[in-house]
Amino acid sequence: MKKTELKNVVIAQSGGPSMVINQSLIGAVLALRRRAGIGSILGARHGIVGILNGDYVDLRKPTEKKLLAIAATPSSALGSCRKKPNAEDCRTIFERFRELNVGYFFYIGGNDSADAARIVADEAKKAKYNLTVYHIPKTIDNDLRSCDHTPGFGSAARFVASAIKGDNLDNRALGGVKIDVIMGRDAGFLTAASALARERCDDGPHLIYLPEVPFSLEKFGDDIKKAMAKFGRAVVAVSEGIRDEQGRSIGAMLSDGEKDSHGNVQMSGTGALGDYLAKYLKANCEIKRVRADTFGYLQRSFPGVASNVDSKEAFEVGQAAVKFAFEGKIKKGTVAICRASKAAYRVTYKALPIQRAAKFTKSMPKNYIASSGNDVTKAFIDYVSPIVGKLPKCEIF
Repeated sequence: MKKTELKNVVIAQSGGPSMVINQSLIGAVLALRRRAGIGSILGARHGIVGILNGDYVDLRKPTEKKLLAIAATPSSALGSCRKKPNAEDCRTIFERFRELNVGYFFYIGGNDSADAARIVADEAKKAKYNLTVYHIPKTIDNDLRSCDHTPGFGSAARFVASAIKGDNLDNRALGGVKIDVIMGRDAGFLTAASALARERCDDGPHLIYLPEVPFSLEKFGDDIKKAMAKFGRAVVAVSEGIRDEQGRSIGAMLSDGEKDSHGNVQMSGTGALGDYLAKYLKANCEIKRVRADTFGYLQRSFPGVASNVDSKEAFEVGQAAVKFAFEGKIKKGTVAICRASKAAYRVTYKALPIQRAAKFTKSMPKNYIASSGNDVTKAFIDYVSPIVGKLPKCEIF
């Protein structure tokens, strides 16, 4: 591709897919296509890996109708990766970018993706390569420090609440204990959203366990016995990231230790934690019927479940990233979602330095966690409800 006076753009997706990550991609692409002074808009396949391999999609070619259809489709349309670039990778990236006359780079993802974009931005400055880098937020874990909530969370939370609602009906019919293991390595927001499944005072989840509260098997067994005595059954929502009283991840200890380039231990691809908890209950609590499911990757890319609010905000975040990048006030930035009012739900978007989203995560605030340590508060329900939207009603005799 020949160099032109117009600066070209590269955009890519990274980390775990979500139901609305393509909304952010297409929001940004359409904003770029409507902006004067931009040359090619290139979508890198599989994130940093695609840039290193020169594997691109020309995002000026598809019709707007086609792009909007992709926006409404779950998962990462460009493909994804979990690669953390090093200095040598960055040198190769800048060689590729110089050949393509790239002046803007947008990277859609969570905190590790923000850190990858930060590394590229920092290395570009060292190399004296003039590059504007913007991180576009995404994560179903809802753990970006820069945002009130993150695109992808509302839709995954809607899936979790709907699935628990169905599981509660199943458990009501057959009894016993049902354990559902839900994503959330360091933060319990997604598991906490299971509380939205409750319609009646005896509905599950009857117990909710989060990474923010030290987990004890003995207390777990006692909690189950109390729930069984009160309700005659128990539906339990457990975060994959629960930690013991020494702060060690139980799921990580049960896994085979496989890690990505950011150092994260794989947990969602295994049912080990659910099996471990079910086995304990069978052996220690004299309960015959105990079942466990790990929701795993189903939470991320399930068609037809996306939250309307989440979809809208994800699209607007992509548009905002383009706006902020071309304003030029912050050359290596991220887009923050800020809740503007507590009375009526409304959000605004703000440009922040990329470091605010990179690498480190946030946890559930203490006022969202019940004093018992195994439930959530009304403050959390008030926080999460408008993001998720209304759920289907289920009637019983």
